[in-house]
Amino acid sequence: MTTQKSVPAKAAAPAAATTGRKAWVKKTPVEIVLEQIDKQEEKVAGMRAELAKEERELAKLQQAKKVLEAE
Repeated sequence: MTTQKSVPAKAAAPAAATTGRKAWVKKTPVEIVLEQIDKQEEKVAGMRAELAKEERELAKLQQAKKVLEAE
């Protein structure tokens, strides 16, 4: 077994405050929905970029297929 130093609760509280974390701020339902919309828009934009990349790759392969079938 490893030994752990027990830290009293009073001593742990100031250490947590010095870590630089922001205080939790409750969000309104409107803010939550707006954040969800922003996240979804970013996700869709990423998927569109990936789709465009895949479509370019498909076009290249189709051109190669035409060349192979022509021979």
